[in-house]
Amino acid sequence: MDETRNCSILVVEDENMLRKMLLEILQHAGFSKVYSAADCAQARTVFYQEQPQAVILDIMLPDGDGFQLMQEMRHISNIPVLFLSARDADADRLHGLGLGADDYITKPFLPDELILRLTAILKRSYHFIDHPLPLRLGDIYVDWASGLVKRPNQVDVPLTAKETALLRKLADERGNIVTIDALCQAAWQDGAFGYENTLMVHIRRLREKIEHDPSKPIWLRTVRGLGYKLEREPQK
Repeated sequence: MDETRNCSILVVEDENMLRKMLLEILQHAGFSKVYSAADCAQARTVFYQEQPQAVILDIMLPDGDGFQLMQEMRHISNIPVLFLSARDADADRLHGLGLGADDYITKPFLPDELILRLTAILKRSYHFIDHPLPLRLGDIYVDWASGLVKRPNQVDVPLTAKETALLRKLADERGNIVTIDALCQAAWQDGAFGYENTLMVHIRRLREKIEHDPSKPIWLRTVRGLGYKLEREPQK
């Protein structure tokens, strides 16, 4: 059985019928620990009591919005978040991803697509056995096992699942150019078409975490017209 099916999932959706349908989809796919909430208040209660391992989150809720709720959750843990919303405007999608969401699906959706994307998020978030050694970027370290960026004399900063997937791809090809298409494929794995602008959002957020001066990056470089490159440690 797929290990991801042991992960606990919180579904936050105010429409009663859709919330029940989501629970059925997840349970039919093999997820045995699925919780639900109809608004922000219920979601907060379940989040603190049950400590789920991923959240499927609507944006428009009766007592608030999903963007703010995700930010509250992220202050507590680096929990993976998948937005599921009727708001399909590019601005909303980019805003959600820019805040650090791991994926964004618009309604109506295909149940199989939801499960595939959720499974991919869980695998990227909780399985790091192929990168046992931390990534060193000068005096900054990335601990793959915990998903944390460790900066000297500062609080550790968590990476999202998308940021981890992108950084791992760059680390695997360290010193070489990684094309935009290759990075999109590493992060989204579904044809990777149309994610170029979203990729730029994630690269910007990555730089904020691994660079001392994100506006003048020395590690994560842009190679115009081609892609990005993670610079090697200088030879001593």
